[in-house]
Order: sequence, then C-alpha cells, then structure tokens
Amino acid sequence: MITRLRFRNFKAWQDSGDIRLAPLTVLFGTNSAGKTSIPQLLLLMKQTAESPDRKRALQLGDSRTRVDLGTYHDAMHNNDTSKPLEVEIQWNLESPIAIEDPISHAKYAGDKVAFHVTVQSDSREQPVVESLRYELLKDGAPTLDVKLQRKKNGGSKFEISSQTYNLVRQTGRAWPLPDPVRFYGFPDEATAYYQNTAFVSDLALQMEAMLKSIFHVGPLRDYPKRLYLWSGELPDHVGAKGERAIEAILAAGARTFNFIPKQRTKPLQQIVAERLRDMGLISDFKVHALGPHRKEYEVLVKTRPKLPEVKLTDVGFGVGQVLPVIVECFYVPPGSVVIFEQPEIHLHPKVQADLADLFVDAIRGRENGELRKCQFIIESHSEHFLRRLQRRIAEEQLSKQDAALYFIHSTEDAARIEELDVDDFGNIRNWPQGFFGDEMEDLVARTEAQTKRMQRKKAGQR
Repeated sequence: MITRLRFRNFKAWQDSGDIRLAPLTVLFGTNSAGKTSIPQLLLLMKQTAESPDRKRALQLGDSRTRVDLGTYHDAMHNNDTSKPLEVEIQWNLESPIAIEDPISHAKYAGDKVAFHVTVQSDSREQPVVESLRYELLKDGAPTLDVKLQRKKNGGSKFEISSQTYNLVRQTGRAWPLPDPVRFYGFPDEATAYYQNTAFVSDLALQMEAMLKSIFHVGPLRDYPKRLYLWSGELPDHVGAKGERAIEAILAAGARTFNFIPKQRTKPLQQIVAERLRDMGLISDFKVHALGPHRKEYEVLVKTRPKLPEVKLTDVGFGVGQVLPVIVECFYVPPGSVVIFEQPEIHLHPKVQADLADLFVDAIRGRENGELRKCQFIIESHSEHFLRRLQRRIAEEQLSKQDAALYFIHSTEDAARIEELDVDDFGNIRNWPQGFFGDEMEDLVARTEAQTKRMQRKKAGQR
C-alpha cells in the first residue's frame, strides 16, 4: 500500500506537499483543478517501469500507453523545464525484507520503502535523472539508505553513496557510474564496481513490484456486448475501460470472498449479483455459456423478479458502467492499488451513495481467510458518495485512519490540496465552500420566487 506521496513542478502543481494515502483515498475538486494529475503521476511511473527502453527516464506516453502527457515541456508546471521534477513516495512492503552486508555482516531490516527522485531537462528538453535515493524503513525510522547522484560537472557520470552502509569498492574499479536505469534503477556497474551492493537491485525490484500492483479504471467504461468470448485467459484486471469485466468474472473461478472473519464466503459472480441487487439496479444476474464446450457467453439479467431475463445490453446504461467497478474491487490480486476515475458516472444518487459502501467493504475484503489489503484511490464529484462515507465514519464502520478525503483547489498559479477535517461523528469542519452548490441558497431563492409569483397572481385578480 502506498502511504505517502509528494511531488513538485508537475502539471498544475508547484508543490503538492505531503499527501497521506489511506486504504480508501478520495479526491474531490472542481473541473481542471489538478486532481487527475495525482493518478496520472502514478500511471506515468508505472508505464515507465513497463517500458522496454531502459535508458528513458520517463515514458511520457503515446496512443498505446495508459496516459499520454505529451512532451516533457507539456508535463512541467507552467511549462518551465528549468526547474526539477521531484517525486517522493513511500509504500508498505508485502512482507518485511532483511539485507545483510556480506563484508561486515551487519543486518538491515525494514517493512517500508521511501524513494525520492529528481529529474531535470537536458539540452533537448528530455527528462534525465539527477539523483535517486532509497530508504529502507522499520517502524517509520530509516535503517538503510543508498543514493545515486550525478557528479558535479560530470555529464553522464554518477556516484553512489550511503550514510548508513559502508560501500566497498572492487579493487582497481574506481570508475564513475553511468546513467541510472529508467527513473528508479541502478546501473549494472553499481554492483560490478562494488563488493557489497547487490541489495540495490532488490530495492529496484521492490519499486517495480509496487508499480506493477497499480491498476486503473477510467471514467468511461465500454458499452455492454451481446456476446462475450472467453477461452480460459486470466486477465490481470478488468481493463481501463472495463472491457474485460466478464472475462474476469469467469476467470475468478473458485476464488471466494467475505468481509469479516468466519463469514460465509461467496464466489465473485454472486458478490456482483448481490451488489447490483442491493443497489436496486437489477434483481438477478448471471453469466451464461451458450452451450457445452463453447467460448461464447452472454450476460442475462432481470430488472424485476417477475420480469423475464434479458441481455445486459437491453437494460439501462448505468448497469454496464458500474459492473466493472464492482468486479475490479474484488478480482485484482491482493495488495493491489486501484485507481478509479469518477466511478459514479451515469449513476443515480442512491447508487452513487451505495458505491461508497462497496469501497468500504472492499478495503476490508478477505480471500481464503486472509485480508486482501487492497488500496483504492478515487477521483469523484459526487456529494452523495461523500455523504455516505461521512455516515459510515459516524457509525464506526469506517475509521478515519482508513479514509483520506481531499479537496483540490485551483488557485491563480498552482493547484492546492486540502485534507477534509472529519471528526469522529462524520462532520466536516472545513467543508469546501460552494463546490457542491448551496442547498440553503437554492431553497431561499425558490421560496422568494414562489412568493413573488403568488403576489403577482394575486394582484392580477384584483
């Protein structure tokens, strides 16, 4: 789970400040305020790690990638490439790691990693790494650090250093190091030129594992199909447009889930059917093969118990939009970080509120008796979604530690993030003024308009 994020000079942001990320993190804000930049930064890091070009510091994107940020000039705050792009991120490890110095036999252990990178523009306005640094943390305190930094006036020459670990050179190999791998990796020479630096590869692998765990579902999901094809593939998730949601249901197979210990477990298809029914969207849901040994499937639903089954394409658009959201919450591997953009889109107010309960259940979801420990980062415009989260905090079904709720403001020169101050009873002390409209102002205005019309009508009758 990602626990902390900070970045500087990225898109609308001059400095994000420290952002606490919880199991359920929700970003609210006006259009074009800069809230989308936060998930975009994480997806930029992920697609860079997956890029085959090891020498490219950042894969800014194209038509084939998750995000396309244009050029490095486009991605920089105020298009100012003279300032560095800085990113700091911390995440919990799936299991603690231990590192031993093969020379001194000193041991270093940790359950969290902190990473910091500084990227500059070269003469062609392409991003290049100036420095990167890892820290291994235990109980919040650093136990080990290692830094790769460009030498002053050294061009493409780098040096490695540590304040907590005694780095020992190989005899006769006092050469500088070449450029790092992508934005986070040490070059092979970092282990070849030193006797005891094999651990730096382990830290880079931890970064790749964390980035691999990030999944993204965009704001517009694909329209349902009359037929789906599945011949046994195991998709990693439902896809950015939810296009693989039905495949995921079929691929889930014997996997079962529950939300509290010793509660009866249920397969994914039953979880989906019950959620759709509880939301009031349909009364029955099933994925049906067209025949034995066939790879064609259809999705049949009932909108009311006494009505006939129809295909998913023949019911309201909202069902097809919310279906991938439900499936993604439980299908992704344990420990995943899932980014949802506007999951409430095309849904009526009750379902928007019910989505909040879906995520509350998902962060405490269990599989095979073990907590799934998934994290959800959600961009939303829904007041109904927020109101339900407030209610669950008041009812002690959602702890304040498990929820981080933010409002992103658009100021004259940069975006600014503010954590909503929620008390133990779900009240928000710093409610975003005017964002959700002013219900009382509308009520007063409507009453005044009604009074004036009645006065005019009364005057006309005299």
